[in-house]
Amino acid sequence: MYIHFIINPISGTGKHEITKEILQEFFLEDRVEVEFSEYKKHAILLTQEAILKNPDIIVACGGDGTINEVASCLVGTKIKLGIIPIGSGNGLASNLKISCILEEAIRSIKAGKTVTIDVGKANDHYFFSNIGLGIDALIIKKYEATKKRTLSGYINASLQASSQFKAPKAIVSCDGNATEIDPFLLFISNSNQMGYGFSLTPKAKLSDGFLNLLCVPKLNLFKKLLFGYFVLAKKTEEFSTSKQQLVRNLNIEFPDKIFTDIQIDGEFYNLKTNKIAVSILPNALEILAL
Repeated sequence: MYIHFIINPISGTGKHEITKEILQEFFLEDRVEVEFSEYKKHAILLTQEAILKNPDIIVACGGDGTINEVASCLVGTKIKLGIIPIGSGNGLASNLKISCILEEAIRSIKAGKTVTIDVGKANDHYFFSNIGLGIDALIIKKYEATKKRTLSGYINASLQASSQFKAPKAIVSCDGNATEIDPFLLFISNSNQMGYGFSLTPKAKLSDGFLNLLCVPKLNLFKKLLFGYFVLAKKTEEFSTSKQQLVRNLNIEFPDKIFTDIQIDGEFYNLKTNKIAVSILPNALEILAL
C-alpha cells in the first residue's frame, strides 16, 4: 500500500515531531512518502502532485486548514483521506472522533475503516466543517494576525472582534424565499464541531445530505453576552433571535459590499465578490476513521 503524508510543521503549537522515520516505523510493510508544507495553500500543490503518483491514501497532518487544503483535492476521487490532527482546534477530527494522540490516530489509519461524508461548497471553495460570513470571519482574521494558535489567542480575537464588528446587510435566498438580515452571525455547518470543543450547530451531521444554517441578527452588548452563554452551553438553537434550518442550497448577497470576508474551516479568506452560492455534495469524500 502506498501512503502519502502531507505535514504542516507549524500546525498548533508547532512543537510536534512527526518525521518520515517515525511514520515508517508504524507502516513497515507499506510505501511511505512524506512532504512538508511551507506556506498557506502549499498543501494543495503537494496534494495535486501526490495524486499523480496514485497513492491509496493521502494523510493530512495538521489542523482544519491543512485538512481542507488536502481534502479539497480528493473530493470525487477514489483516494482515501487520513487525518492526524495536530492543529489548534481540530474540529473535523473531533467530530470523527479521531484522536490527537499520534499512535491512536495512526491506528485509525491502519485499521482501514472508512466513513463517507458530505462536502460543502461555497463558490469554488470546498468546506468540510463550516463556513462563516459574520463575526466569526473577523474573529479568524484577528486570530491569524496574532500568530498564536492557542485557546487564549482565540478568546482575545473574539473579544476584539465583538467590539469592532459591524453587521452588514445580507440577502439570504433559500427554497425560493429571500430574507434580508443584518447578520451578527451567518454560519453554515456540515460538522457539529468547530474546534476547541465549541459548537454552534451541535445537531449537525456529516453524512445526512444537509448543511445547517444558523442566522443571528445584530445584537446589543447584553445579547452578545447572553449569546456567548448559549454557545458555551451548546444550546444556540434556544437563543431567542437565532434561526436554524437544514439546507441543501442557498445564495447569499451583500448588496453594500464589493468583496466578502469569510472563514472557511477556520481559515480567513477575502473573496473578490459579494455573492456566495452555497451547496452540498453528498457522500463526496471517504475518510479513514474508526
